[in-house]
Amino acid sequence: QVQLVESGGGLVQAGDSLRLSCAASGRTFRSVAMGWFRRTPGKDREFVAAINWAGGTTYYANSVKGRFTISRNNARNTVTLQMNSLKPEDTAVYYCAASTKGTYTGPEDFGSWGQGTQVTVSS
Repeated sequence: QVQLVESGGGLVQAGDSLRLSCAASGRTFRSVAMGWFRRTPGKDREFVAAINWAGGTTYYANSVKGRFTISRNNARNTVTLQMNSLKPEDTAVYYCAASTKGTYTGPEDFGSWGQGTQVTVSS
């Protein structure tokens, strides 16, 4: 089991950048894929990005491709989501998640979740 704590959310204006961090504890962190998801009121949780256990392969939702970058530091047990050119539609609670597998194969892989951090983008 991996415990996750997100940080870095806040209120920004459209076009600004924000960096989310996720601190992980647990022995399995370095062997599992990690991901970021987001949720807005009235909608299902949405996949944002994922990264395989070694950090060499990343995956993105079409809505964030080219603007967001996911990365990880296995020595520090951290995962980050760099968000650039933010849009009002990026407003959501963002969740860090740990997969049960080393390689990302789909949103259903994720079994451990952080508490979430709010990102609000004003127009």
